[in-house]
Amino acid sequence: MNATARLFPGFRQETIQTSQARLSAVAGGSGRPVLLLHGYPETKAAWHRLAGPLARDHTVVAVDLPGYGDSRVVGDPANAGSKRWMGAQLHELMVGLGHEHYAVVGHDRGARVAYRMTLDRPEAVTSLTSLAVVPTLDMWSGATKNFGMGAFHWFMLAQPFDLPERLLSADPTYFLDLTLSRMAEGLEHLDPLALAEYRRCFLDPDVRHAMCEDYRAAAGIDERHDIEDREQGRRIRCPVLVLWHEGRTFGPGRVPLDIWRDWAVDVSGRGLAGGHLLPERAADEVLAELDVFLGRD
Repeated sequence: MNATARLFPGFRQETIQTSQARLSAVAGGSGRPVLLLHGYPETKAAWHRLAGPLARDHTVVAVDLPGYGDSRVVGDPANAGSKRWMGAQLHELMVGLGHEHYAVVGHDRGARVAYRMTLDRPEAVTSLTSLAVVPTLDMWSGATKNFGMGAFHWFMLAQPFDLPERLLSADPTYFLDLTLSRMAEGLEHLDPLALAEYRRCFLDPDVRHAMCEDYRAAAGIDERHDIEDREQGRRIRCPVLVLWHEGRTFGPGRVPLDIWRDWAVDVSGRGLAGGHLLPERAADEVLAELDVFLGRD
């Protein structure tokens, strides 16, 4: 039995070809569909504590972001790291699985793809849950010395090809373990099977390149898309749940709930203990919030 089957018992393993990607996913349960999108530097394995309980009342799809994990970009599409491009491929995935309308739950980078999908496809996304992030435009505008020292990878991975790729290739496992240890407040807090999956995938240079393209897009086209939305007064109309690391603020002391209210008309949420990796470190609390929130759909 492979690691994915052990982490997601009872789920089907799916490989879906979209127009510009080959996506690796698991699917299970029944009911209204929910798409789970993981963050950097992880894979769909990040949802192993939440997917099963959610599948009691929902059809759950957890997927490796395009280029991450076992998902691959096909060909050389323009703007392959952009959240708009990723969102388009993931929408194709959901439609291909028979889901024209679905909720999206995203953590970290996955939450950035999730809110872009919500803005670009309001007819498809029924609700948005953002774990641990605020929109990219607000991240850059609120960047401080403390942010740069703690989240240095935002600047490092966004450097032009192939500087970060070369730096990461020197000792990928060391870099990954250091990153995850900071996020999880110790590697001992991560499931050994999930950690092994993260290490396996990060050793692939194609995966590391896709991560760099993700961060390059954040420093370029993703920010421009956010600026366009802000200038045109475009807002998220579906319900939004925001959960974040308790005590975390952005820019001049603003909490995520305040920032998201600039972007959406119906926002609720709160801070949770457990650090950045909420799907793994605070799974019970996240599940309790999702059970109530997704019941509104």
